[in-house]
Amino acid sequence: MKKNRPQISIVIPVLNEAKGIAQTISYLTANSSPENIKEILIVDGGSVDNTTSIAEHNGARVIHSEKGRAKQLNYGAQKAKGVILYFLHADTLPPHDFDQSLIDAVEEGFETGCFQMKFDSNSLFLSFFAWFTRVNHEICRGGDQSLFVTKQLFNRSGGFDEAYVVYEDNEFIGRLYKSTFFKILPRHVKTSARRYQERGMVKLQYHFGIMHLKNYLGAGPDQLYDYYKRKISV
Repeated sequence: MKKNRPQISIVIPVLNEAKGIAQTISYLTANSSPENIKEILIVDGGSVDNTTSIAEHNGARVIHSEKGRAKQLNYGAQKAKGVILYFLHADTLPPHDFDQSLIDAVEEGFETGCFQMKFDSNSLFLSFFAWFTRVNHEICRGGDQSLFVTKQLFNRSGGFDEAYVVYEDNEFIGRLYKSTFFKILPRHVKTSARRYQERGMVKLQYHFGIMHLKNYLGAGPDQLYDYYKRKISV
């Protein structure tokens, strides 16, 4: 191992994730090298189940934040001890030795980027849309693909815009695209297709597409959240 290699803070915002958080933490530990991971940082937004105690029992560091993904992500970044911030959804699993891929990318000069994505589903419809995550354009990005960014760049960029209750990942990534080269790593995370299965795959993908279009046409955070509440979260 090289000396003084940058270490990673894995930042996971949670709210009532007791059902799966232990498996996620165990997976991250089993698929990375301890010398590369500074911490697995769980940012709790007010869970009323056993999420935090389970996370701590499984070796994660838990901090408490106001509810709201952007607020939780910013607070996690503020408290993180690693040089590399790796933002991850609780139901998304990165590839084996993901830590090595992230550190290699940063040492090659890339300050931010993500993996490509696959769903934990055999759906050809979802596989079609997942294929586009290899395309290096901001319209193909999303928080489910995970996101790495150096803490230095995160601080320079101002972090996540807390005015966004939804779409905070896309808004932030859009600003990162404007400030530096965004690196698409050649491996895949696997994310849950549960929401698509519950809401209807075509219907949900259509509404996400409309949100992208609304953002492109200048819709602000309140308008995007209103659409999300009416069409997606119901």
